[in-house]
Amino acid sequence: MPERLVVEPSGDVIATKVSYALTLRSRALGLLGEDEAPASSALVFERAKQIHTFGMRFAIDVLFCASDWKVLHVVHGMKPWRMSRIVLRSRFVVELPGGAAARVVPGDRIRVAGQLERRL
Repeated sequence: MPERLVVEPSGDVIATKVSYALTLRSRALGLLGEDEAPASSALVFERAKQIHTFGMRFAIDVLFCASDWKVLHVVHGMKPWRMSRIVLRSRFVVELPGGAAARVVPGDRIRVAGQLERRL
């Protein structure tokens, strides 16, 4: 079973395919060049406090999470050519297709579930 992102306490699955931007190249490219965000996917950045959508062609939902995956800040429908605010306590940033995080609010906790129950 592939990794997925689950919102606690609701149990909502917000992504069924999780990718990690671990290299300098993958962090720089992110979702650039895509015509749309892959359905039910998430891209996770570690040690990120701010993101941008310069060069993107679609809106995304963005979750800023603390080291324990508690959601600190949510941006719903961040349009192309924008820059987010800086979230100082953020450890992880999760980029999702627009609308995927519609029911996620600050204070929720994200769990990475799947084969390894991976935690960065």
